Amino acid sequence: MKTSDFNFELPENLIAQYPPPRRGQSRLLALDRNARSLEHRMVQDLPRILEPGTLMVFNNSRVRKARIYGKLQSSGVKSEFVLLKRLDALSWQVLSKRSRRKRSGYRYIFDDVGAEISGGADIGGINRAGEGNLVLRFDKPVDDAWLDIHGHIPLPPYIRRNDTGDDAERYQTVYAREHGSAAAPTAGLHFTNELLNELGRAGIETAYITLHVGLGTFLPVRTENIEDHLMHEEVYSISDETALRIEKARAEGRKVLAVGTTCVRTLESAWAEDPGGYSLKRGEGSTSIFIYPGYKFRAVGIMFTNFHTPCSTLLMLVSAFAGWDFILDSYKEAIKKGYRFFSYGDACLIQ
Repeated sequence: MKTSDFNFELPENLIAQYPPPRRGQSRLLALDRNARSLEHRMVQDLPRILEPGTLMVFNNSRVRKARIYGKLQSSGVKSEFVLLKRLDALSWQVLSKRSRRKRSGYRYIFDDVGAEISGGADIGGINRAGEGNLVLRFDKPVDDAWLDIHGHIPLPPYIRRNDTGDDAERYQTVYAREHGSAAAPTAGLHFTNELLNELGRAGIETAYITLHVGLGTFLPVRTENIEDHLMHEEVYSISDETALRIEKARAEGRKVLAVGTTCVRTLESAWAEDPGGYSLKRGEGSTSIFIYPGYKFRAVGIMFTNFHTPCSTLLMLVSAFAGWDFILDSYKEAIKKGYRFFSYGDACLIQ
């Protein structure tokens, strides 16, 4: 398929620039992929939509204040960097605009610490895809405590404003625990503690995995054919308790609902056949899985997700799950009805 097959026209005013006034007060487009039907609901309706016994899997990764601003020591020119991955005690893989103009040896000053570009990193074919990325080596360790003081919430580029104090709370799930993401697993932003409790009372089970959102969130598909796109790699972790719950649900014929594409990619990557049937790999792993139409899902039976950007790998993933034409038709209906799109937007349930 062509990347252009996943393009659609989205009015600028439907790109959510702020979260709703109250967490969880978002619209929900409920899709039945078998009947090819849709229904307009609210996220608060989930306890009445889902069947008792459904197992919901959430990503508990916590967003770090990964965006920092430094000045080039030689000229004072200001640059923005997003810290993606710690490489050692002093070095970070970073993303920066116009990165190919930045050379090894360039020195930047970030508030109370300096850093020098020490070279590039070719991780997951990133450079071959035409997206340069850099390594910054700091004079002293830059950790989450430092970032909490000097860093900024790494809002995505389609949110055309600076982050505020409210974003430190709202661009974070209520169940976030494990620091490490450079972007939020945004499907989870809709859930409140009250909604999670109500789901539990309705007989819906919950489990948690960890996948730290990294470079792929920022990289567009630039190849003409989607099969030629080189997918990024992200690190995940699955506890024995979560694996047992998922295996039990599948064995009993209960649906596994992945909250967000990060959960989908984790579960599909970790699902494996063994002589006794199926099982889920425990512990830490990494995934560069690229899911697009034609993929056969093995672990995930229901998906809860936000609306995704045109021509993105995430739109290709949900198209694989529900059907390319059905998803694009559903997006047209969402646009017609004025749904809010992307990270701070409304949600979609695909059964």
